[in-house]
Amino acid sequence: MTEKETKKAGSSWINVAVDYGPLLVFLGVYRWFAPEQAEPIGELAAVIKGTMAFMVAAVVALAVSKWRLGKVSPMLWFSTALIVGFGALTVFFGDPVFVQLKPTIIYTVFGVALLAGVWRKRALLQILLEAAFEGLSQEGWLKLSRNWGVFFLLLALLNEGMRANMTFEGWLWAKLWVFLPLTFLFTFSQIPMLLKHGLTIEGVDEETRNPPPA
Repeated sequence: MTEKETKKAGSSWINVAVDYGPLLVFLGVYRWFAPEQAEPIGELAAVIKGTMAFMVAAVVALAVSKWRLGKVSPMLWFSTALIVGFGALTVFFGDPVFVQLKPTIIYTVFGVALLAGVWRKRALLQILLEAAFEGLSQEGWLKLSRNWGVFFLLLALLNEGMRANMTFEGWLWAKLWVFLPLTFLFTFSQIPMLLKHGLTIEGVDEETRNPPPA
């Protein structure tokens, strides 16, 4: 493996750690403090402690992204702001629903923004990922933005459905075992379409292989 490939692989792992590390911290702290038997006060205390750890981990992840990658993506800025904001509301009001709403808001905002851009013939993903998809035609960018916009809205609906029908712990595990695999599968499902619209395999970098944060 060349030095360039080694650095690229390292960046990929850093991206994954930055995107999903705070969620794993949240889940770990919550499980550590959660009572063995269902008990409202103990459950709420575990949620609050997990939320506080989530907020700290999100800020650390943002700092690591800036330090190791030299940049912070707009998605990560937005996600961190919502984690801190809604986390503070969770701690203040003692209600975990604020943490659960964060993904719905992220997915809805990005989904609507991408579809609105496509309607205006503007591929907003091109602004964020142009360097990662060298050679991709304008039609390809529009289709990619459209597909991700629809996918984000479907994730928002899925999050709301799971939030309404699952326990808090079940919802947490679903973030790891449902949303993460779905996002990776969707990301790779787009490659055949991208190749038909000018993308070259040599032009795919770590941005292509790493999905947006959950």
